[in-house]
Amino acid sequence: MVNRPGGPVGGALRLVTTAGAVIGGGFLAVSFVSSAFLGAFRSWAEANRKKTARSCRICKGRGFTKCRLCKGNSVIHWSPLLDPVVKKPCLCPTCDGNKVQRCLNCVGKGYV
Repeated sequence: MVNRPGGPVGGALRLVTTAGAVIGGGFLAVSFVSSAFLGAFRSWAEANRKKTARSCRICKGRGFTKCRLCKGNSVIHWSPLLDPVVKKPCLCPTCDGNKVQRCLNCVGKGYV
């Protein structure tokens, strides 16, 4: 008996492969559609919230404040020792030298 390409084993394997591809494609399509819908809904809700919300009093609606760690200098004086002899100037890790950080009250959105 000779195994033909379209025999019982080949046909069953093709059926399983096709069914797997259809199910996998269905899951992929559903996840894409749901992600797109959730993104659109989130942006719509955010736009409505922004219209009616009060502006942040801390940052005055800008979304950024002066860095609290370096106090707007972009450099901190740091030493690994408890009682340092010399303090070394380093770039501020909070603002990365930009002198501003996101407002902690409104999380950078500009409204509360």
